[in-house]
Amino acid sequence: MESQRNFLLIGLLFVSYLLFVAWTEFKNPQPEQPTVAATQSASVPTSTNLSADVPAASADSNQDVPVESGTSAHKRITLESDTLKLIIDTVGGDIVEADLLLYPEVQDEPAPFKLLKSEQGNTYIAQSGLTGQGPDASPKGRPHYTTKQDAFVLAEGEDKVSAKLFFTAENGVKYIKTFTLLKGSYEVDIDYQVVNSSDNPISLTLYGQLKQTIQPSGGSLVMPVYRGAAYSAPATDTRYQKYSFDDMQDKNLNINTNGGYVAMLEHYFVSAFVPSEEQQNRIYSNVIGGDAAIGYTAPAQTVNAGEQATLSTKLWVGPKLQDEMAAVGKHLDLTVDYGWLWFIAQPLFQLLLFFQGIVGNWGVAIILVTFAVKGVMYPLTKAQYTSMAKMRLLQPKIQQLRDRYGEDKQKVSQGMMELYKKEKVNPLGGCLPILLQMPIFIALYWSLMESVELRHAPFFGWITDLSVQDPYYVLPILMGISMFFIQKMSPTTIQDPMQAKIMQYMPVVFTAFFLFFPSGLVLYWLMSNLVTLLQQWMIFRELDKKGLGKNATA
Repeated sequence: MESQRNFLLIGLLFVSYLLFVAWTEFKNPQPEQPTVAATQSASVPTSTNLSADVPAASADSNQDVPVESGTSAHKRITLESDTLKLIIDTVGGDIVEADLLLYPEVQDEPAPFKLLKSEQGNTYIAQSGLTGQGPDASPKGRPHYTTKQDAFVLAEGEDKVSAKLFFTAENGVKYIKTFTLLKGSYEVDIDYQVVNSSDNPISLTLYGQLKQTIQPSGGSLVMPVYRGAAYSAPATDTRYQKYSFDDMQDKNLNINTNGGYVAMLEHYFVSAFVPSEEQQNRIYSNVIGGDAAIGYTAPAQTVNAGEQATLSTKLWVGPKLQDEMAAVGKHLDLTVDYGWLWFIAQPLFQLLLFFQGIVGNWGVAIILVTFAVKGVMYPLTKAQYTSMAKMRLLQPKIQQLRDRYGEDKQKVSQGMMELYKKEKVNPLGGCLPILLQMPIFIALYWSLMESVELRHAPFFGWITDLSVQDPYYVLPILMGISMFFIQKMSPTTIQDPMQAKIMQYMPVVFTAFFLFFPSGLVLYWLMSNLVTLLQQWMIFRELDKKGLGKNATA
């Protein structure tokens, strides 16, 4: 197979892959959102005073959970570290805003990226509480906590900062809900200290859930991004599974598992509740009106009269940092979704990290990864061009077979196979290396797409963000020019005028297609083409010495 045809094969394979991804993401139209009444019965018992925000204590609980009381106003307090700024509502103790202080919303602008938010028509919050006989199941609604101050900020020289919320139930049980942020971390530790000053034992069920207004995933054909829920359920051998808003509207989750986690994903960022790995948890989902929720409930815990207990959970609110997330929860790093080629993408990303740690520039690191990949693939590239050269030398003999047998395709095919066997030529030798390189390209595509480290990462000059397209289209144009020269250097036996015309326009088609690719990926493809040109020159010089070069004749 000729080099020009290989370009066409690459294009068809990659476009087909992108179309498949886009079809997978957008195959189902957004269904009509169900009413509150229709969805309540799917996850909690029917009642006129049930709260959509609070799960039932267990999968088969018949306990009614009241709505929030409207007797007092919501108050918001601030908890801030060097990486996170949280806004916490004293009603229920929900995290209603989360600013990622080290990640700007817009490049070179001071405003931080707001992951969690509570805006009109756009809700994305993290809720946690205690049901059963806990404060979230109070007849007067969710607890209205009090605090000793309105702002808690990490002090200089300190490693952590905590905000404590206090609530005393009518039966005398005291609850202290504590949020703790660690310096340099996006982990939020949430602890409930329960002091049972009543005369009777109480049964408490801890829950954590993420609620978000349903909205489309967004993205484009060349940059499809997922926005929706995900979970991990080790008991069902599910390390990581997406559960989209469409999936939630079709069917509610109800899974029992040891450990696990529930998450909401937004391209480079994730929020996730991570319960204890030692306990049996129930993972659930629910859709109420225009909001979707995914959460978990822990096993019920009894606190006897006169005793106290602590119930805890962890919440990750931040960028998709693989090593840090893996330390917080098992398999949480898999929310960096490299797709089915993860086993190639992960080593490529680690190689990218290694080079970036040396050179300090992500663009240069991509170039070094290109050199490494092309170096490893060089034996295949050499085999490809050698096979192409041998096939070209056999063209006159193949034409003689066609002239001899005319329209008898079976005899032509038999003659060609005998000829290949006699000359020790593999007809797939020029095609196989390209097929083997495609998974590497696709894996690198997802590595660059999913890596938050490349968000707003500059390279050189006008390339200030490797995660978005080249604003002046310089890299795609240079890539097209390099592809044109590769075509010119490659020998061809294409006789059909239509095929020849199509191949002439392939660099133009690829250039147009790559205009919308992330500049980091275009940089990789451009450098790959330049290395290919160098490798072609070296290989053809060697083939010329063996009499197999471009000008050789049979």
